[in-house]
Amino acid sequence: LQGGYFPEHVKAMTSLRWLKLNSTGLNRTGLCYLPEELAALQKLEHLSVSHNSLTTLHGELSGLPCLRAIVARANSLKNSGVPDDIFQLDDLSVLDLSYNQLTECPRELENAKNMLVLNLGHNSIDTIPNQLFINLTDLLYLDLSDNKLESLPPQMRRLVHLQTLILNNNPLLHAQLRQLPAMTALQTLHLRNTQRTQSNLPTSLEALVNLADVDLSCNDLSRVPECLYTLGSLRRLNLSSNQITELSLCIDQWTQLETLNLSRNQLTSLPSAICKLTKLKKMYLNSNKLDFDGIPSGIGKLTNLEEFMAANNNLELIPESLCRCSKLRKLVLNKNRLVTLPEAIHFLTDLEILDVRENPSLVMPPKPADRSSEWYNIDFSLQNQLRLAGASPATVAAAAAGSSTKDPLARKMRLRRRKDSAQDDQAKQVLKGMSDVAQEKNKKIEESGEAKAPDLKTRRWDQGLEKPQLDYSEFFSEDVGQLPGLCVWQIENFVPTLVDEAFHGKFYEADCYIVLKTFLDENGSLNWEIYYWIGQEATLDKKACSAIHAVNLRNYLGAECRSIREEMGDESEEFLQVFDNDISYIEGGTASGFFTVEDTQYVTRLYRVYGKKNVKLEPVALKGTSLDPRFVFLLDHGLDLLVWRGSQATLSSTTKARLFAEKINKNERKGKAEITLLTQGQETPEFWEVLGGQPEEIRPCVPDDFQPHKPKLYKVGLGLGYLELPQINYKLSVEHKKRLKADLMPEMRLLQSLLDTKSVYILDCWSDVFIWIGRKSSRLVRAAALKLSQELCTMLHRPKHAMVTRNLEGTECQVFKSKFKNWDDVLRVDYTRNAETVLQDGGLAGKVRKDAEKKDQMKADLTALFLPRQPPMPLSEAEQLMEEWNEDLDGMEGFVLEGKKFTRLPEEEFGHFHTHDCYVFLCRYWVPVEYEEDEEKKKKGEGKGEEEGEEEEEEKQPEEDSQCIVYFWQGREASNMGWLTFTFSLQKKFESHFRGKLEVVRMTQQQENPKFLSHFKRRFVIHRGKRKDRVITPQPSLYHIRTNGGALCTRCIQINTDAALLNSEFCFILKVPFESTDNQGIVYTWVGRAADPDEAKLAEDIMNHMFDDSYSKQVINEGEEPENFFWVGIGGQKPYDEDADYMKHSRLFRCSNEKGYFSVSEKCSDFCQDDLADDDIMLLDNGREVYMWVGTQTSQVEIKLSLKACQVYIQHMRSKDPSHPRKLRLVRKGNEPWPFTRCFHAWSVFRKPPT
Repeated sequence: LQGGYFPEHVKAMTSLRWLKLNSTGLNRTGLCYLPEELAALQKLEHLSVSHNSLTTLHGELSGLPCLRAIVARANSLKNSGVPDDIFQLDDLSVLDLSYNQLTECPRELENAKNMLVLNLGHNSIDTIPNQLFINLTDLLYLDLSDNKLESLPPQMRRLVHLQTLILNNNPLLHAQLRQLPAMTALQTLHLRNTQRTQSNLPTSLEALVNLADVDLSCNDLSRVPECLYTLGSLRRLNLSSNQITELSLCIDQWTQLETLNLSRNQLTSLPSAICKLTKLKKMYLNSNKLDFDGIPSGIGKLTNLEEFMAANNNLELIPESLCRCSKLRKLVLNKNRLVTLPEAIHFLTDLEILDVRENPSLVMPPKPADRSSEWYNIDFSLQNQLRLAGASPATVAAAAAGSSTKDPLARKMRLRRRKDSAQDDQAKQVLKGMSDVAQEKNKKIEESGEAKAPDLKTRRWDQGLEKPQLDYSEFFSEDVGQLPGLCVWQIENFVPTLVDEAFHGKFYEADCYIVLKTFLDENGSLNWEIYYWIGQEATLDKKACSAIHAVNLRNYLGAECRSIREEMGDESEEFLQVFDNDISYIEGGTASGFFTVEDTQYVTRLYRVYGKKNVKLEPVALKGTSLDPRFVFLLDHGLDLLVWRGSQATLSSTTKARLFAEKINKNERKGKAEITLLTQGQETPEFWEVLGGQPEEIRPCVPDDFQPHKPKLYKVGLGLGYLELPQINYKLSVEHKKRLKADLMPEMRLLQSLLDTKSVYILDCWSDVFIWIGRKSSRLVRAAALKLSQELCTMLHRPKHAMVTRNLEGTECQVFKSKFKNWDDVLRVDYTRNAETVLQDGGLAGKVRKDAEKKDQMKADLTALFLPRQPPMPLSEAEQLMEEWNEDLDGMEGFVLEGKKFTRLPEEEFGHFHTHDCYVFLCRYWVPVEYEEDEEKKKKGEGKGEEEGEEEEEEKQPEEDSQCIVYFWQGREASNMGWLTFTFSLQKKFESHFRGKLEVVRMTQQQENPKFLSHFKRRFVIHRGKRKDRVITPQPSLYHIRTNGGALCTRCIQINTDAALLNSEFCFILKVPFESTDNQGIVYTWVGRAADPDEAKLAEDIMNHMFDDSYSKQVINEGEEPENFFWVGIGGQKPYDEDADYMKHSRLFRCSNEKGYFSVSEKCSDFCQDDLADDDIMLLDNGREVYMWVGTQTSQVEIKLSLKACQVYIQHMRSKDPSHPRKLRLVRKGNEPWPFTRCFHAWSVFRKPPT
């Protein structure tokens, strides 16, 4: 709105529902009164007139019957300027009068009974009438901040639906806030600077179960109020600027806390219980008295921590465990007494801000120097990888010295290999001879016909066909066909486009459709029916694509049904029954996908080029008087692009304008245009002819204070019966006070990432209106955008040369791209990925900027190789976790799959699992409710009235809440049929009984949840075979008890009965059965001489738990084994390992390029055999050897890169742990040696993929 002019066209927009007349940024409306044209907008629902100069709202507002929201913040309104009749509007639900000059609440406000949002903040209101909240009981949002309130009316307890209450900066010294416990729906509570102390806060807030955001900053609190510890749903807590000196151990009750602000207090240390807040993302501890001992060493358990700020403290060091918070993005430690930082600080790959200013004694390592790429564009030298991982300069220098060219050890190894080369040649000859003999033998067997199988059932011909590895993710989403229902696609430009559910059964005569019906068959399995419908007027390309994509859909789902052809007017009864209502035909259809040769029509336009760093174009009138000698102009005349340079224009502007013309020629003219450079005074007659003639004199016509109009970006949407055109807020680069990274806050810039491929946008640049159409947007939204853009162009006074330009995603014009910050069309290609991964992501064809929109990632990430090994969990900490998790357990029920249904598992079999079975455990956890002591209740009950006594009686019985978790356990040899049976039968029963409180956790053998393991108290036994086949057999059985990384991960697993598997550092249980009926057998608990005493006691306990009194039980130490039963039962005495040093060093790494680049990640210490990924490379370090395990489906690129990574790791460990030099060993799947397999608990044959 320029010069106070209000467009008359608005009066004609009688269906307008949303109007924003704010005066912010470059949009200066400057309203002093409400326009009269508002009276014609009888359907207006939302009116915003913020940041103007209004002194009154009197006018036609009361005559707008549909008005729902009035936003008039930041004006000059006084009490007399708020009319009373607007509160008689029946639908008024939002009122924002903040930042005005009100001294009291508006009169008649209590009559707005449907009010939901009320904002009266930043005024001068000193009292709130008692009758205000008698009628406004439906309020959801109430803001009374920055006023002069000294008390609150007691009627506020009636606001039982209130979700947000903001009372900041009010002198509420004597307000006890007794109304708060009655607001049970409260989610946000802000009491900043309200003179809060321990005495004027409620004693309990346990009734506020939804309260997630609390702000008590800038008050007089000496400790954390006790009432806050009862808030289990708390997510954000601000206690800054108080006098808090310590924190209680009860803070571990805030299990959902994400943001904690304790800045500007008197804290000297943090309790260890803060490490249990595993969901914490932001922690602010600025301006306290913390030192190194004040930060707990277990802070590394906060794996989700993203921001840690502890500026202005007494820190000399920070715990090394803080660097294990791998998601840390911001670390502020300025104004401390830091001497150094941990070396692992460089391993924080996501760290963006590290502030260590004003630490005079701090010593930081120098920035590592860059090295050129050497192998697949990756430098695998140890020095370079250590620099990337953030190692200290001394470590990098030592690695460089250790890898010098003259290495005596390497020379010795080369001489040894030469000596053994002759023996290797002999071995090769022997192997060749053996292979030749085997081939001849097989040839003879085939000739004689002995190799024929007697009666093998042949596969059907269609089952023997190998399905092509095609990727249909571009056409169909992942959830297609996974839930019962109906999906319809319309063929548009050779590609199926999903149709909204509201348009099912409505077919265009010139279109083709694909219809998918998903249903459950008699067995409860998913089944499908696929149809493709052909319109009577459809073109050939649509007919062919509908049939092709119907087959593609069948292959994508793995369906065995046929794709059925349906023609318009001749539909089958089965097809018609798919739709709830009768189908209908509509004339028309989308355009054909085939190209038609047409002569392109170009619009001649004249642009003024401006901008120093980034070139931008401003359209001007197509005439000679528009030229200015201080600027460069670009004349776009179809296949003629003319760059005109004024006599006072700079050379850089001319060069940039020519480059811009080159881009237009390449991207929009297919290189057929001719670019001509003209200077002032040397123009051609054709140039002046296009501009309508040469002017008498070219004078400066652009004002010196010229400011281009800020582009406004709108998103087109379809509302309930009307169109929506919300504006997307952003800031130009010149409006930022501080220089920000372009990718740090994309919502604050006009960036390419703001455009969503599923939406349509309108970019209003005043002299140009652009429509951007996403490739996956719907047809109705596209049509609506064309109509809205025309209305938007004619609504405001624009120059005559203004026009509307349509841009399709991927084919945007260069002028449109120049309006955005750093528009990028470059496709980034990563050559380190294998062919299969590239095929899975799809080709480059048809993908517009898919790779360009991704973050530029590292080519290799070997950081995990340089991180220290995870230390085992202490026994005391493990026992404490088990005790806490079992205290919350209210009950546990077990089920086992027998046949095709789950039956209840006897309680005496809890803790016994079988490799061929599936188990389900329903665990109920209860959330403890803290009850007040009887004496406190009596004190509170004295002197209270009858009404308050009744309310207290209601609060005496707080409801106990519970949570249910269903653990599904699947054995290594069990099929996936158990999981399918559970999801379609038992899970649905559980969901119907525990609505909204059920969580399902699926686990496989030896990959169990630690919380699940804790319920069995280290008595977790895994038997071989099936439960129903577990009968007394004459064969002995051997069980191995082992702890991986902590007492929580203790298992007793049945292994092969072989004495060679014994180890002096472990305990084993041997069962030797008898054929006698009186005595079923004898059971030995074998304790190694170096076994842990606690594990020895545990082994005896497990033995008593596994076998009843019908077995003889005996605990024997190593070396005291009886010959008659023990060695005979175990198969004879054999040599076995007498140490297990590998348990102290074993680490398992995974090398993969599934992220798009080569990366190495470490498995947890509780790894198992099933962690070996068949399509990746695994590195196993046992302290002596580093095994490079190669799967059967590993790519050659992964093998080469993993070999380099393995060599880097060995070099690193040679300098870090010289007492344990490692050797490199290559292992292929299925040929693992004993030093490799013993690192895995209960190694067995590899399981086949479950069916």
